[in-house]
Amino acid sequence: MSITKLNGKLIGNMAFEMNLNGHKLITDGAPEIGGQDLGYRPKTLLLAGLIGCTGIDVMLITKKMQVEFEDVSIEVEADTTENDPKVYKYIKMIYKFKGKNLPKDKIKRAVELSQEKYCGVSAMLAKAAPITYEIIIEE
Repeated sequence: MSITKLNGKLIGNMAFEMNLNGHKLITDGAPEIGGQDLGYRPKTLLLAGLIGCTGIDVMLITKKMQVEFEDVSIEVEADTTENDPKVYKYIKMIYKFKGKNLPKDKIKRAVELSQEKYCGVSAMLAKAAPITYEIIIEE
């Protein structure tokens, strides 16, 4: 069993600073609700965690497949419900790979493995909202 402990300390009106192993992260509310815009919105961090989780998976898998890229980026689009609590009603991921003669089948398999087997963040968020993805390969 692996237990994660994280502590947040109030540093402003609505801003909290988290510190884990020397890495600091600040969350805050939007100015229109009284925040000071000092950091990420908490719900957006879920999407950042999704990008980080699947990104690490895809890099590990493609490295084992000996696939080399010039560049990789992952975008997420998500929309929230109108009523409180405002939750994501869908999440779309766009994986962009750039390089010469990239093997589309291997890249597709790496993304599938991340989304369907390895990424714990995807697995958790998929229980709340459907997650779709698109793969774009550029030369």
